[in-house]
Amino acid sequence: MKQILFSGMIGLVLSLFGTPALIKLLAKQGYGQYIRDDGPKAHHSKKGTPTMGGIAFILATLIAYFATKAIVGVAPRASGLLVLFLMTGLGLVGFLDDYIKVVKRRSLGLRAKAKLAGQSIVGLAFAVLSLQFSDNRGITPASTHLSFVQDFSWSVGPVLFVMFAYFMIAAMSNGVNLTDGLDGLATGASVMVFGAYTFIGIWEYNQSCANVITATAKCYEVRDPLDLAVVASALMGSCFGFLWWNTSPAKIFMGDTGSLALGGALAGLAICSRTEMLLALLGGLFVIITLSVIIQVASFRMTGKRVFKMAPLQHHFELKGWSEVLIVVRFWIIQGLCVAVGLGLFYAGWVSN
Repeated sequence: MKQILFSGMIGLVLSLFGTPALIKLLAKQGYGQYIRDDGPKAHHSKKGTPTMGGIAFILATLIAYFATKAIVGVAPRASGLLVLFLMTGLGLVGFLDDYIKVVKRRSLGLRAKAKLAGQSIVGLAFAVLSLQFSDNRGITPASTHLSFVQDFSWSVGPVLFVMFAYFMIAAMSNGVNLTDGLDGLATGASVMVFGAYTFIGIWEYNQSCANVITATAKCYEVRDPLDLAVVASALMGSCFGFLWWNTSPAKIFMGDTGSLALGGALAGLAICSRTEMLLALLGGLFVIITLSVIIQVASFRMTGKRVFKMAPLQHHFELKGWSEVLIVVRFWIIQGLCVAVGLGLFYAGWVSN
């Protein structure tokens, strides 16, 4: 438990006090947000707000994790390192996208093929590596058995697993990216899911098969559940600190640097904690907003009509006259309900096992 408390507190303090330093640096360099002309008119006032703020909580999370390990004298574990690799790798792809937008003044950032290639390299590398590094019980960070609250009894094999893992990573990273359209919306929603994964990691550690006395006892076959809780806690603390500056009116935006990193971290935690399909519920707001874009595009292509005034969904309500703060708070409530239901199902799965 000390590791979890240390990582969360260190992440919070570093992000809370490090973000304003980053704001000054980015503002001095003139790295301000580009606002598209076809977006909501109210967003034009945000032009020039420093972006690439994801750098703050990525660095805070990395430092919090490794500092915690040094303080308690415990070596980093494979599962935690893999999730951090996925987060940092996708954050780098997002950073390149943001850099091209704000420095090279190309509004669309990385070309679609280049961005997809970067996400693919990082995502596929994580998926392949997660099936390596077995412990003394032969358990690897990920499993070829797909999962909801625990692994299903059937295996899809390594090839299909890698494809499924890549789909999860791409879907969640792009889902957080689409949600990051209003001040504090994606950050606050992510905090809730990281809080859920902190709890899941603690629970799985306390009920780990490595700790049971008899082989017949029900337990979780997860390689490093405590380490996953440490990573989730560091992310939760770092995002909390960033939210202080990112909430309305935002002093800094996370940019693709942050949104791709957060989405990757969420997918990595789900894969390594064997709760892959549960993530669709725990991250319900990201799923809903992604579906709104899919529905909008499909409807327009098939019928020439739009279902929403604008997609993603948060902009639809902006055009209906809702204030930004009202939308963010109500969407946070939706996300909180998704997390509550998801954790309820996670616990119910244990009780009924």
